[in-house]
Amino acid sequence: MDRFFLKAFIIAVLACSTLTQAAITEVDRIVAIVNTESITSSQLRERVARVRQNLQKQGQGEQQMPPREVFERQILEQLILERIQLQQARNASIRVTNEMIERMINHIASSNRFTLDQMRDSVKRDGMTWEKFREEVSTEVMLTRLREIEVDNKVTVSDAEVANFIRNHPEALSGTEYRVAHILLRIQGDLDAEKVKAIQARVDKILSRLRAGENFAKVAADSSDAPDNINGGELGWLDRERLPGFYADVVNSLKPGEVSPPLQSNVGLHIVKLLDKRENNIAAKAVDQIHARHILIKTSELLSDTEAQARLMALRERIINGADFAELAKANSSDLSAARGGDLGWLNPGDTVPEFEKTMKELAPNQVSEPVRSPFGWHLIQVLGHRKQDMGEEAQRNMARAILRHRKAEEAYEDWMRQLRDEAYIEYKLEEANE
Repeated sequence: MDRFFLKAFIIAVLACSTLTQAAITEVDRIVAIVNTESITSSQLRERVARVRQNLQKQGQGEQQMPPREVFERQILEQLILERIQLQQARNASIRVTNEMIERMINHIASSNRFTLDQMRDSVKRDGMTWEKFREEVSTEVMLTRLREIEVDNKVTVSDAEVANFIRNHPEALSGTEYRVAHILLRIQGDLDAEKVKAIQARVDKILSRLRAGENFAKVAADSSDAPDNINGGELGWLDRERLPGFYADVVNSLKPGEVSPPLQSNVGLHIVKLLDKRENNIAAKAVDQIHARHILIKTSELLSDTEAQARLMALRERIINGADFAELAKANSSDLSAARGGDLGWLNPGDTVPEFEKTMKELAPNQVSEPVRSPFGWHLIQVLGHRKQDMGEEAQRNMARAILRHRKAEEAYEDWMRQLRDEAYIEYKLEEANE
């Protein structure tokens, strides 16, 4: 009898082992190769499930989502673009510290009016472990830093451009906000006759469906190449500052419910729908100002990035232990503000480069940042206070500068991403994995 049960047990173990091996084989199937790395079917399934869950929480039903094959392909494109950027970030030696992750998590929690414990509970309810959530936050921080270094920090806006914008686009400073949806048909690489014919066929089909009264969100979901296609192409409420330049121009001529003709950019063809618009008199509002000071250490042939960062870390440790920030700034900072103890005075939005401003906005009064890299060198930043100030004409200039900076950054980012993708080796294996 014992031998019978032993034999039955061995058979059961072997059966479980066979099932487990089959599951592993399924998990490890490759759906795409990006340069030297692979994306597996398990990674794709996990992302698809999470995106679908988020869409359902936002009230989007199954009937509004594209067919499963289209949906998977769209999510796979997102994973490919993400993987290309992560590879680029590693090549650029971009690192993400625990403090940066914690700062982002605290920002997410406060934005949702959660305590950290409530945030943990929310993540758990969504079926994700805290470790996986931190891993995704780390990825987002790394991609943000990559964009800041490769794109945002290289964008400049001259005083002449600001003056010209105010003179020629007074409506942009009115505070009008637009609720916009769009469809993007992306063009990969150089255009040839065959590509022109193919994309024209796609445009004609989309326009035909829209003219027949088909829901714009449904058409965008299964036709658009933009990452927001799964949201029906909706961009939400945006002021002109956050709209791409040519979108801002076209929506100003549309009435709610109207759809633009196809618009061409260096990325592809766009179809824009104005869902709604509203007035929000920003010009009458006060400007958020931050009083800050900093210590700047510039790199050179004699001082590497690593050494500059280490010097600032040592200075930060001294400040946290009670040393006077102003005195250390006078003795160590390479900036002209060193004579004032690093004091930069009250700063308006757009007065500093993006990475400096982003870090500064996240600091509480008297908090000292980690070393921050900018085109000028490495900084330690301390915020002394916040206030709202009615700036009149200066507020208009700041608003115009922010609009131009955002537009330039978005256009530069699209160009940069297209170049990265064109230069990458990408092999699709999704059809093989689904066989």
